Amino acid sequence: MERVAKGKVGKTVETLGEYLKEQRTSAQLSLRQLADQAGVSNPYLSQIERGLRKPSAEVLQQIAKALRISAEQLYVRAGIVSPADNNGSSVEFAVLADPNLTERQKQSLLEVYASFLALNAGNEG
Repeated sequence: MERVAKGKVGKTVETLGEYLKEQRTSAQLSLRQLADQAGVSNPYLSQIERGLRKPSAEVLQQIAKALRISAEQLYVRAGIVSPADNNGSSVEFAVLADPNLTERQKQSLLEVYASFLALNAGNEG
């Protein structure tokens, strides 16, 4: 079961990396220029684009700002927020955007929120 989950995460990250590279090239930015503008290291950004690293919501937000694209798009592509959860997306985005929470706290809140949604969906039937 764990292998399936890892495969899914790997595929999501690969898709995210391809998307980021596409956005960077269409913005006519070099890897180094985007890394500088986003405040991340050049090797780290390269690893994200190649699907070797999964960035935090905070790093995605910095990259989105540098590329002048929606951070929400990157959250969806990274698998942090589900596009199907239209009801929950505003809550999820609010948690992710809160500068007073650590990355670990954000992930914990999102997991609890998702579990409540799943529990309530199971009770509706």
